[in-house]
Amino acid sequence: MGGSKICRSALQPASSPSLTTSTSLTHTVNGSHEFKITGYSLSKGLGIGKYIASETFEVGAYQWAIYFYPDGKSIEDNAAYVSLFIALASEGTDVRALFELKLLDQSGKERHKVHSHFGRMLESGPYTLKYRGSMWGYKRFFKRTSLETSDYLKDDCLSIHCIVGVVESRTEGPQTYSIAVPPSNMGEQFGCLLESGKGTDVSFEVDGEIFAAHKLVLAARSPVFRAQLFGPMKDRHSECIKIEDIEAPVFKALLHFIYWDVLPDMQELTGLNSKWALTLMAQHLLAAADRYGLERLRLLCEVQLCEEIAINTVATTLALAEQHHCLQLKAVCLKFIAFPENLRAVMQTDGFEYLNVSCPSVLTELLEHVAKAGEHSVSISRFPYLNEVLDGSDVNGRRVMQRIQI
Repeated sequence: MGGSKICRSALQPASSPSLTTSTSLTHTVNGSHEFKITGYSLSKGLGIGKYIASETFEVGAYQWAIYFYPDGKSIEDNAAYVSLFIALASEGTDVRALFELKLLDQSGKERHKVHSHFGRMLESGPYTLKYRGSMWGYKRFFKRTSLETSDYLKDDCLSIHCIVGVVESRTEGPQTYSIAVPPSNMGEQFGCLLESGKGTDVSFEVDGEIFAAHKLVLAARSPVFRAQLFGPMKDRHSECIKIEDIEAPVFKALLHFIYWDVLPDMQELTGLNSKWALTLMAQHLLAAADRYGLERLRLLCEVQLCEEIAINTVATTLALAEQHHCLQLKAVCLKFIAFPENLRAVMQTDGFEYLNVSCPSVLTELLEHVAKAGEHSVSISRFPYLNEVLDGSDVNGRRVMQRIQI
């Protein structure tokens, strides 16, 4: 019987099929928030279904808030329970998340009241919040009569800690390329431009020294220089501008930051190596940063002054923080001075005398910090001089920042 002959090799693939892969990755983006409720007894009677809300906080690109119902959320409970919930406070649809609510034991025994999704298998998986305002929590979180006689309530204060874990998923395919991208060296390039002196079109006379720079660079980095060099009230003699009340090493450090976007090596810049001298330099540079609107430089100086805090400089640093609205630095200084072992020594420094004359309101805040410390270890009566200062006694002030001797 005749017929056509089929070539077997034609029915088979010429080569093995290519294999591609992808991976689905699911994880949680976690964040936490602590919510303190002071004056708990005053919150009672707010009304069933009415809540006290924490500030919103962000986790996984969504805003969240803690809702505490002092009279409970449900009418049927007749205010016998307090209710506690975590709420989605921003727009979102079917947001999947894990939660933990913890009412802190304030006796030090660590017997916290905890409800948590974390660390255990969930039968139905993460909780899904359908829309803004959706909540997870407990209508009958704690019986009010039991709460008010427990260690969770101390000094009429409750402390609630929550954790939110937002579930995120993504799929990764095969990586088809790998190109190394070097880090930005823009700061180095601008720094070299300053050091070369090429193209400079403005100079500054500072404490007898001349510094050349570029108007456009200064204007781009500092709103103050921008107004001075290009604004409607620009300096008519802008080719050489005389700078008052800044010392030459400080202005040099200021220019270094404007071009390099990093702090200079203070020891190399000044030739000084004592901790006191470097702190003094950081104080001067902070004031200059505030003067020229260089917020990042001001914060870098705050960090450095926090790290170098010491008995003989903390009072002048505190005065500086108050004058230039450095709230974080101010808080660190107040806490340091309020330690009983530090207070007496700080009060004997020249800086403390200046602080009394220039920033009397700060001494009132200091007294509050000392009083808190005194609850445990020290009595304010042990420091009569502090009481005299706060009563308005006349103390001769000293210059807050000494000159930098190089």
